[in-house]
Amino acid sequence: MADDLSAVGRFLYEAGTLKHARRTGWWMAGVHDPESVAEHSWRTALIATVIAKLEGADPARAAYLAVWHDTQESRTGDVNHLGKKYAPAGDPQEVTADQTAGMPEVLASAVRELVAEYEAKESPEAVCARDADKLECLLQGIEYKAQGYASAQRWIDNSRDRLVTRTANRLADELLAQGPLDWLRTALGEGKE
Repeated sequence: MADDLSAVGRFLYEAGTLKHARRTGWWMAGVHDPESVAEHSWRTALIATVIAKLEGADPARAAYLAVWHDTQESRTGDVNHLGKKYAPAGDPQEVTADQTAGMPEVLASAVRELVAEYEAKESPEAVCARDADKLECLLQGIEYKAQGYASAQRWIDNSRDRLVTRTANRLADELLAQGPLDWLRTALGEGKE
């Protein structure tokens, strides 16, 4: 084990900024207090485990990829699609290389490999993690729409159209057929009969 963990410590503080970094695309839908990048990443990782398990991929690996998929945004910010048209975000692999500089090599290389795998979109786990990213956006859009943000429909539709796996597509259909509080009604025994 490497003795110097100062770069790791700095990164952990840096990662904490993602709890305060807002997902900026939602502002265009009129959402006043959108989810943070950290909140998005947490549910994305959870969804990645579900998709991967049902797709026959490694759920732990898919979640691992999902946890790291937006960590670069602590440096680049969450640049929405319109913003990328004018100011493309930094290359995630280059940002990750900067973020992991000085870390013990065993850790730095593992993180760099994760980000490269996610960006390559080739492994079953990367495909599942990327679908989880889109499905989380769809799910968040449904929740915002239920709160009165009608413009969130654009994010729901765009996310739905970009899903790849059979499981993610089936989950999208299921989520679209339910409401955000159906889980609560069921838990309270008020479900449909």
